[in-house]
Amino acid sequence: MAREGEEAVSRTRGRILVADDEPDVLNVVTRKLERSGFEVSGFESSPLLLEALRGVSGDVDVVLADLHMPDIDGLELLRAVHEEWPTIAFIVMTGRGTIGSAVEAMRLRAFDYLVKPFDPLETVVAAVDRAVNHKRLVDRNQFLERQLELTAQFEGIVGSSKPLADVFAMVESVAPTDVTVLVTGESGTGKELVARAIHTRSHRASRPFIAINCAALAESVLESELFGHVRGAFTGAVVSRRGLFEEASGGTLFLDEVGELAPATQVRLLRVLQEGEIRPLGANDSRRVDVRIIAATHRDLANEVQQGAFRQDLFYRLNVVSLKLPPLRERRQDLPALVHHFIKKAAVRFDRAVTKIDPEALERILACAWPGNVRELENAIERAVVLARGDTITPELLPADLRPAIASAPASHVGGSVRPLGEARANFERHYLEQVIRRAEGNTAEAARLAGVDRSNFRRLLKRYGLVAANAKP
Repeated sequence: MAREGEEAVSRTRGRILVADDEPDVLNVVTRKLERSGFEVSGFESSPLLLEALRGVSGDVDVVLADLHMPDIDGLELLRAVHEEWPTIAFIVMTGRGTIGSAVEAMRLRAFDYLVKPFDPLETVVAAVDRAVNHKRLVDRNQFLERQLELTAQFEGIVGSSKPLADVFAMVESVAPTDVTVLVTGESGTGKELVARAIHTRSHRASRPFIAINCAALAESVLESELFGHVRGAFTGAVVSRRGLFEEASGGTLFLDEVGELAPATQVRLLRVLQEGEIRPLGANDSRRVDVRIIAATHRDLANEVQQGAFRQDLFYRLNVVSLKLPPLRERRQDLPALVHHFIKKAAVRFDRAVTKIDPEALERILACAWPGNVRELENAIERAVVLARGDTITPELLPADLRPAIASAPASHVGGSVRPLGEARANFERHYLEQVIRRAEGNTAEAARLAGVDRSNFRRLLKRYGLVAANAKP
């Protein structure tokens, strides 16, 4: 620690080894680093430093060595250190600097190259401080890569955090039964993956798992898809067609974005859940179906029921067991494992040689909010993998508009009174949509991508708030 009267310590502490065959230089450098808050050991030769390093290698952050020394010179020492301890940051010092020696030092992965005399001495302290921080980022990255090997992968759901472990436990409990499950959570949290996990752990695993996005189709098309139709039921129905309820016979039907169902379709779905039978469009007779229903929504269906936008009886039928998925911001410790998982996945998909991520890029990812959750993160990693020139994702490959994890909260009241929850949510949604539309310069497809939602579902939201004509391009 700095003694009274000396400069205050404001830098990151670290363990530093210094080698220089000039005692005066060695003394000046070690004392300066000690006064700056580092733990320093000095040596007058490379062999002495190597001997010490073998005893304390796990605690050393940086080696600072002169280029021209007897027995083993600085470049030979650099090779030896990186061969045995590749994560230790190495800084070369020299009083006879040349372009050739600097290039060779950088080729051997020296962290920095300092030319004597040091004027001011602060240049040494600053270089060591940067090296310590870099070394610790590298150590953290490697630790996280090792942790990935131990991380739970549950039907493709990567993570080991407590919120995710609770989800896994619930899946294991409900999977062996035929109970209807309502999976809730923000867009991009992996609701379909959870539905598949339930299916593959059930006695229906050998039968079909069929998923449909209820927000992606017009009402008439969706009813035909779900329930089927007979020949002549409507214009263009030249042959009879089985619906997804029959196609999924014996298996599981996953109804994504079930909160977007039109009232008439809600009634038909309720009959299936109550009676276990369907009636294809245009048919006179009903047909029995044996299908397990798993539904999902990002909406608060209880609130939708209160507002009259969703049938109460259907809500109760769907919500036999509710399984809420945590947003990514509530399981931030899973971020590193997810990053490495998506790198491997994208590298295979796009035939790229990317295998790792720069520590600073990972730090930037850890500092972001990820409002689009896992889907947004995967898109960012895919983009970086495609754009990468080498085997590493670097910070500049990440999207420039990533938002920080901590943001100011919106006002919760106006005029001193607390707003009703429904009104506050509606105001927030409208304001959010207006911001996204402005960011996308009125382009609906781009705005939907930024929001992390399906394009047709996004159009429904715009229509709900009367924003289609004023703000969105077709």
